[in-house]
Amino acid sequence: MRVGEIATRTALIGMGVFTAVPVLAVFQPEQLGSYGISDPEPMVLTLLQHRGVFQFLAGIALVWSAFRQDVRVPVAVGVIVSKSSAVALTITRPDAQALVNPFIQAFDIACVLVLAAIIAQTAVARRGSTRGRTRVTEAAA
Repeated sequence: MRVGEIATRTALIGMGVFTAVPVLAVFQPEQLGSYGISDPEPMVLTLLQHRGVFQFLAGIALVWSAFRQDVRVPVAVGVIVSKSSAVALTITRPDAQALVNPFIQAFDIACVLVLAAIIAQTAVARRGSTRGRTRVTEAAA
């Protein structure tokens, strides 16, 4: 296994594990304190716990994509959309931006950048392997 693949897998696993952490709110609602939320109304708590389940699913998908190159691009696109929308919604709401955990926001932005790089690297690798197959096919003909 080449160094680039090891680095990619490590990044996907790390992002996946940390992305899945909000699922703890399902079992320990006090975890929402890291988002500046304490004693939420029942429906807000339910929505945040539901969000935690979706974050868990995104995290598991990232870990899965570390071992399945064929799903990396669609998983990366989905997580980029999710994390970008969270960042955009927060940044465009000054009251929310004032309360945001800077580490979590920086993590989401870093994930978007790393996942975009993984998509680009995957596209370049696929293009290279397609060219190699084309040359072999042309040579055989």
